[in-house]
Amino acid sequence: MAANSSNNTSGKSGGKQPAPSAEQVVATFQRMRQEQRSMASKAAELEMEINEHRCLKEVDPTRKCFRLVGGVLVERTVKEVLPALENNKEQITKIVESLNSQMQAKGRELTEYRERYNIRLVGEDDKQGKADASQAKESEGGGSKGGAGVLVS
Repeated sequence: MAANSSNNTSGKSGGKQPAPSAEQVVATFQRMRQEQRSMASKAAELEMEINEHRCLKEVDPTRKCFRLVGGVLVERTVKEVLPALENNKEQITKIVESLNSQMQAKGRELTEYRERYNIRLVGEDDKQGKADASQAKESEGGGSKGGAGVLVS
């Protein structure tokens, strides 16, 4: 018996890491979803900012406007501010494109993670979940995984 217990402990500390618990799988999945949500909200915020930059194009170039520069409100004319706003708009557009590509990559990562640990979300069609589970068992050769069948709300 002592030999069995020593083999078990040495096997756990070997090269393979043990499968994460269901709580760890859920926590990691929730963290990844939150990261994707925060990227989406930041992208939406920046797109609203881009829309705000468009409003000065329709205004008389000699009209007074105020711009916040480094926490200081500065009075300028529209003609003076417009080139800087166009530059800011281009930079924001690049950032939004970068965020969108990062969100797509995070979405692919989430999908792979869901498939790896057979995560189902609350409200998903049960028939789809059962079909996915049966396909997963067939592809695994009937073996079981740790944390398989995790239900996330």
